[in-house]
Amino acid sequence: MIHLNGRLIDAADARIDPADRGFLLADGLFETLRVYGGKAFRLEAHLARLAAGAKALGLSVPAEDDIRLAITDTLAANKHREASLRITLARGPGQRGLLPPASSSPTFMIASHPIAQSTSAPMTAHVSGIRRNEHSPLSQIKSLAYLDNVLALREAAEAGCEEALLFNTAGRLAGGSRSNVFVMLDGVLATPPVSEGVLPGITRQILLELAASAGISVREIPLSQADLERASEALICNSLLEVRALIRIDRRQLAPGPVAEDLARRYRALCG
Repeated sequence: MIHLNGRLIDAADARIDPADRGFLLADGLFETLRVYGGKAFRLEAHLARLAAGAKALGLSVPAEDDIRLAITDTLAANKHREASLRITLARGPGQRGLLPPASSSPTFMIASHPIAQSTSAPMTAHVSGIRRNEHSPLSQIKSLAYLDNVLALREAAEAGCEEALLFNTAGRLAGGSRSNVFVMLDGVLATPPVSEGVLPGITRQILLELAASAGISVREIPLSQADLERASEALICNSLLEVRALIRIDRRQLAPGPVAEDLARRYRALCG
């Protein structure tokens, strides 16, 4: 079952208007959350980011109480206790052409999917040739226009890796195709600032706070290819992957380090 435009329906019966701009032009947003024990983790932060993205695009968002009720109903209908949850907001149908309609009827959907037991298994990454445009307003919102990320991850998979790392137009690290990136440099845990074209990840913010509370020196600083190559540890994070050490970046092998292990443990303790 999914929640589409205010009601629960079977996914097989779902219908999207063929003039919907989300389908035609990727005119919309999404949020992906992790559900633990039947509860959406850090829902407030995700809804705040959805609202900020909607404001940037000029989209209207359902009332927060209505979203919370829809999430509860969707999880209950599917009997999902451990799940991924996706919120999708599109502008809805409009006239032909690029300009949005003067008034719109947004498409709003919530879907949940069961997820396997969480794991902290390390991962491998490939440096993609695709560049992230740090000057684009889309770099800091969860836009439906995700093809750069799709192509980068496909490139990584073809290279035998599980995640793609993207640099920006200035040649500095921006993040993963679906994750934020941290590296250990000379005893400092470093991650690129959002000005580098970084999505302000919810898990990223949690790790910044966890590191500070654990006494780990942490900084948001621009990172070069050379920084990535000399890092003693590297890790990626997002709501579904949680916290994962990188044990290989292309041909360079890395050992899972104590910082990644510590932060993964602390993060899991938060999730319950």
